[in-house]
Amino acid sequence: MDKDFFDMVYQVVRLIPKGRVTSYGAIAKYLGSAGSSRVVGYAMNAAHGQKPKVPAHRVVNRNGELTGKHHFETPYQMQELLEKEGVKVKDDKIINFEKHYWDPAGELKL
Repeated sequence: MDKDFFDMVYQVVRLIPKGRVTSYGAIAKYLGSAGSSRVVGYAMNAAHGQKPKVPAHRVVNRNGELTGKHHFETPYQMQELLEKEGVKVKDDKIINFEKHYWDPAGELKL
């Protein structure tokens, strides 16, 4: 795995505002590596313990599903962190995903 790519992923994830979420694919595409959503997922799995902190709970799959939840301390922690920020989750899926969706390509100016 490319440490520099992971670092770029972490920089983008740190910019996601509270109460908003984005997808692995949106981050990969923003970083000019559209086919690398899985690598973004690997970066999220390795994000725990990073300084400054990486809010990995704000990264979900393209359907708004909490596919990374098993990489948190408990299977419920990802949902709990999102709900603390006002994002409602039901059956491991974000309710009103479009409302909470944050696209780095549109929100961040290169």
